Formats: sequence, C-alpha cells, structure tokens
Amino acid sequence: MSFEDPVIIVALDFADAKGALALARRLDPARCRVKVGLELFCAEGPAVVRDLRGLGLDVFLDLKFHDIPNTVARACARAADLGVWMVNVHALGGPRMLEAARRAIPAEGPRLVGVTILTSHSPEEVAALGLGASGARVRSLARACREAGLDGVVCSAHEASDLRDLRGRGFVLVTPGIRPQGSAPDDQRRTQTISEALASGADYLVVGRPVTQAPDPAAALAACLDEARAARAHGALKNLEQS
Repeated sequence: MSFEDPVIIVALDFADAKGALALARRLDPARCRVKVGLELFCAEGPAVVRDLRGLGLDVFLDLKFHDIPNTVARACARAADLGVWMVNVHALGGPRMLEAARRAIPAEGPRLVGVTILTSHSPEEVAALGLGASGARVRSLARACREAGLDGVVCSAHEASDLRDLRGRGFVLVTPGIRPQGSAPDDQRRTQTISEALASGADYLVVGRPVTQAPDPAAALAACLDEARAARAHGALKNLEQS
C-alpha cells in the first residue's frame, strides 16, 4: 500500500440506496473508498454497487461469505463481475473454502480478505463461542488466510500489532470499528482511534457513523484524513529516528 492510497473506507450502513447514494455523492472518490454491507445489499442488491461504481467510488463488498467451498467460490466470482475493489469471506469457513474463493477471483479482480473475529465480540463472548483466546484465534485465522493466498484479513485494530509480521507482499490488515479521536464507540467493543490503529499496523480503516452521521460528512472525512496523515508522518519520523 502506497502512502497516497486512500486509507479510509466509509461504511455506508444505510437501509436503502437513497440515503447511501446521497452520502456517497458528498465524498471525493480520490480520498476514500466505501463499504456496502448486508443491510444495504439485501435492500438494493447489485444495483447499488453499480451506482456507487458509477460515481467513481471503489467498493468494498462486505458480505462475509461463509458456506460450502463451491457456493462461496461462485459468490466470489459474481462479486468480481460487479467490479468491486474488495470482497470478503469468513475465515472460519476453513482452508478449502478459502482456497476455493481465491481460485474463483481472477488475478485482475478484487482483493480478497478474510474476516477473523468480529469487532463487536468481547473477549468473553469469543471464549463463550469456544474459540479460545481472541488474540490466538485471530492469528491462527490470519495465517490460514495468508496460506490460502488471500490478500489480507479483517481484524480488530487491537490485534493488528500481533499480525504485523504477516504483512507485506500485498497482504494487508483491514480494521473496522475505527473512531476519530473523541468519537463514541457505539456498538463496537474493540475500537481504536485512527492514530492508534495506524500505529498498530493497520493498512485500511473502516469508519462509519463518525462520517455518515456527521452534519458535514465531507468535513468529517477530511478530519479523519488529517488525523491519518499526522499519524503516518509521526510513524515515518519515528522509523527514521530508529534507523
């Protein structure tokens, strides 16, 4: 990921295309990407993705495919046909499913990332699901994604620092639940600020309500980018001082 690559992915968590597109038209495609999740896709289907692409926006299709390998492979192929920038599958689907998804997407197609543990889960909930310690499970799932040839993982920023050694050669860390400094956590449990997430090693940051529910979404996005730019500059300076 280059320094100029847009680091912010705006989550379009709307109930219909009208609200999503109204917000999207206020965003600069050169400064961010957008995420389409389950609610919006179930309400509007592929049409909303095509409309967003028509506005020049790169789309992260966040449907977390998790099914038998053949079904997931076919779904990934259809997502690639939509021209999305990124699509995800759930890493808990296992190696055969991950490998089938990878094979289904052409080399010039979207980036494929695996979801590890949802950021809405607390450590207690992860343990109650029988997944053990969340940090160890996330690392295990991330390794499985890399071994299957995926382009990265979706993980909490709290776990990003433990996955830094897996990054590189196109393998990226996408962190949802990111909040600008001073924002409320809403229903996310394992959140971090933009500065904290970048310092932890995140490559792409998913930001939702702090932008989409702001009185001026474009200004809110600009503030997020300013925070990201400052954090990156600080990190670059720190690395230079240590070299």
